[in-house]
Amino acid sequence: MALRLADGTAWSDTLARAVAAAPEAFGAPTDGVTTLHNLVEGDWRAVGSPTPVRTPVDNTVLVNLARLDADSARAAVAHAAAAHREWAQTPLADRKARVTDALDALTAHRDLLALLLVWEIGKPWRLACADVDRALDGVRWYVGEIDRMLADGREPLPGPVSNIASWNYPMSVLVHAELVQLLAGNAVIAKTPSQGGAVCLTVAHALMRRAGLPATLVSGSGEELSEVLVRAPEIGAVAFVGGRSNGGKVAAALLDSDKRHFIEQEGLNAWGIWNFSQWDMLAAHLKKGFEYGKQRCTAYPRFVVQRDLVDEFLDMYLPVVRSVRFGHPLAVGEDWSAGDPLPELDFGPLISAAKAEELRRKVDEAVRGGAVPLHRGKLDGAPFLDGQDTSAYVAPAVLLAPPGRSRLMHAEPFGPVDTIVVVDTTDELLAAMNASNGALVASLACDDTDEAAKLAVDLQAFKVGINKPRSRGDRDEPFGGRGASWKGAFVGGDLLVQAVTVGGDGRLYGNFPDYSSYPAT
Repeated sequence: MALRLADGTAWSDTLARAVAAAPEAFGAPTDGVTTLHNLVEGDWRAVGSPTPVRTPVDNTVLVNLARLDADSARAAVAHAAAAHREWAQTPLADRKARVTDALDALTAHRDLLALLLVWEIGKPWRLACADVDRALDGVRWYVGEIDRMLADGREPLPGPVSNIASWNYPMSVLVHAELVQLLAGNAVIAKTPSQGGAVCLTVAHALMRRAGLPATLVSGSGEELSEVLVRAPEIGAVAFVGGRSNGGKVAAALLDSDKRHFIEQEGLNAWGIWNFSQWDMLAAHLKKGFEYGKQRCTAYPRFVVQRDLVDEFLDMYLPVVRSVRFGHPLAVGEDWSAGDPLPELDFGPLISAAKAEELRRKVDEAVRGGAVPLHRGKLDGAPFLDGQDTSAYVAPAVLLAPPGRSRLMHAEPFGPVDTIVVVDTTDELLAAMNASNGALVASLACDDTDEAAKLAVDLQAFKVGINKPRSRGDRDEPFGGRGASWKGAFVGGDLLVQAVTVGGDGRLYGNFPDYSSYPAT
């Protein structure tokens, strides 16, 4: 059956809606391509070198991202520091009112923000809406709780918070964090992720700025801007979300500094299967785990399975993998009409053709090294438009026994590729689940919950689920990591506000050079 774009969802229509919502944040098209402005020194400015940004959906150019140089970023930081001093003196009631105004404006444009995420990072419609909704609902909860959280005399940081986040959750991670930081009395600076989400963030920050919030949004290469956004003396805290390589560089840049920081560096999150029989329950969890192609920090790409259960596990697991739905997130049949639901997919493309090719190479490398390919899906039959570029799409793959020297053995693939490791003892189970020297989450599938709880004590994960997955969490749920997966203060609930304020006894939960302290999870 021939497919087409759903009516009203073409990029030209979507971009026109974005420009209408925030005209001040967009430049006039050049050769048919619109360039985004940077929000610096309190205003939207046409500064920076335009660089084309492509969508992973079909590899077409969406906009130009104006990349700043270090000097321009330094001026933006200096202005943000001045704005921070004024904002820190603003009464809490006024801060709450302005954040609420921003939330109301963002809510009015919720569907536009979600559709921008579909085009920019390839999220299916349902997941894009969830990203926006989690941000807005979460911040509204903080608005209701912030008086209590600051009641012990906590004060804003000495300078603005610098936010450097990955592309996968622009709203529910980056914008959510910024709005809570603002609520707590800090000005904020955000770096636009280079790989996706720029237009969504531009519209969101335009609405935040109109509400009178001291927000700065800059674009540029991490190599060019990191020195400024991390080490500038005016910065009060650094919030980083991303991989271990870049996170390690940020952490190294802060070694000689006492600057507040929270650095999320991912890890290889694992499910352990031991003395277990509740396969239908596990199947439902694992199907949901493929959402957004496992391009998230709390995805589970590793299964460590007791040898005696491998046959039963595969009987359950392989049908789940084969049922995963992926393709163009806006491709519909000819009989689709306005008001009909958009495609219900588990995931669309990976974030880029380069990332897709890298993941395919990792799979091939592991197979050449001895891994057994239990399943390798195909793009054939997936819902795509005729003639569409599909270079960013990767079908699910499952590998048994990845070799120790392969990159898939010890690192998170950040894509729809699962690995299975077979073990004979609980010691082997724990060692295999702890392969990445720290993780954000882990889970154990075990009929005896007491036995599972004893095993969980030795897992190097911040959160451990018993017969259920764990996630980043919302509202009052804390979040962090063990081992190399996290450096600095933990966040979530009260901990997020404590991380971006000073006061109390001065001792935070987190991983620091001289101590680690963990809250109940």
